[in-house]
Amino acid sequence: MDMRKIRWILGLLVFGIWSCQTTDDPTPNPQSDVVKDAIFSTMQEWYFWNMELPGEINTANYASNELLLEDIIYKPLDRFSYITTQEAFQNAFVGRNAGHGFGFAFDQDERLFLTFVFDEAPAGKDGWQRGWEIIEINGKPLADYKTSSGGYNFDLGPPDPGISNTFTFRLPDGSTTTRTNTKAEYQSNSVLYQNVYPIGNKKVGYWVYQSFKATAGLTPTRSQEVENSMNYFTGEGIDELIIDLRYNGGGSVAVAEQILNYLIQSSNSGKVMYTNKLNEDKSELNQSENFSKIGSLNLSRVIFITSRGSASASELVINALDPYMDLVLIGDNTFGKPVGSFPLSRYNRTLAENDVELVPITFATANAEGKAEYFEGFPATFSVSDSPNIPWGDTRDSRLNAALQFILDGIINGRVQQEFYRPSWEMIDSFHGLQQEFPAY
Repeated sequence: MDMRKIRWILGLLVFGIWSCQTTDDPTPNPQSDVVKDAIFSTMQEWYFWNMELPGEINTANYASNELLLEDIIYKPLDRFSYITTQEAFQNAFVGRNAGHGFGFAFDQDERLFLTFVFDEAPAGKDGWQRGWEIIEINGKPLADYKTSSGGYNFDLGPPDPGISNTFTFRLPDGSTTTRTNTKAEYQSNSVLYQNVYPIGNKKVGYWVYQSFKATAGLTPTRSQEVENSMNYFTGEGIDELIIDLRYNGGGSVAVAEQILNYLIQSSNSGKVMYTNKLNEDKSELNQSENFSKIGSLNLSRVIFITSRGSASASELVINALDPYMDLVLIGDNTFGKPVGSFPLSRYNRTLAENDVELVPITFATANAEGKAEYFEGFPATFSVSDSPNIPWGDTRDSRLNAALQFILDGIINGRVQQEFYRPSWEMIDSFHGLQQEFPAY
């Protein structure tokens, strides 16, 4: 997740930092030793675990920036630092993507299903739907893609426009169809589904939110999709809200704050939302963010549908709300990322001029009660299997059904919990860095 709230402070440092830096060669050379030196020096300054870095390195020993970063990060806890380009970073956080535009997951019988499809992506424009079973990829059965570690490598290629792959699906009616799909640039949607269900004497909102992405051009940074959804639920007069984050790998902290300000009760507006902590050398930049109520939703609790794919900003929302309202997590334990990042090329001229975006872990977050160490994730209140074969909003979906049952009866069927299945491999496992925060093929 990125860090918006300290940008104005950090911006004051830019002139002083850049005025001391020079570059000998104006021609970009992203993998040069000069760039590697800049990566290491910037890590020494900003990395959250900077005291765990080696005292010095020989940049000539590393064939790439990525190998350098992988070698020096604090591996007991850091699964998240990465390097990308400035354009790729900026595009991802406003939903500008390239690829096919879908996700998938296995059920307990190790059948593979489409889990979500972005509306404007090549897959969405071809009519693909959640619940379609994938039985072949590029003419080969799925078993051919299984790795020795028990995961899968489907070899779909990089997310570059023009790359094609062929998929054979079994549709819900039992028929099959084979589609060749070509990757392209597209604008992704964060809201995959929303609806209101009458449950007993309550109106229950259900919101499937896939990633925390801002709407380009809006100031202050926020999501128009979030605003539209919250206006919808407010207009419907909901009494309860189910937020489905099962495939949400994170994204913009600014959008997470926007959502939190809609969810918090008016009585808690002005209280601490979360506190940032940087490394010891940057402790003067530590600060708290407070709630500022938006809208008129008045909720005493929120029910989250979660999985191992719920990470980063998803977990920030859960952690920040925990001191102020009852939370129920249905599904599986979350990923475990209580730390975040902001891009560092703006503070190093060498990185900026060579289009190297360094995005290491730079801060940790704690809620109003000081809870900050959740590297193992948040445990599910009720463990319930995913139903990737069921369309969004269909109450046959085990996790949605369990959430509705809990609202109606205050319990969840014991058989459903006994039949819980945790896949050994999930989509988030096949991605790293920027793509892990916004996982999609």
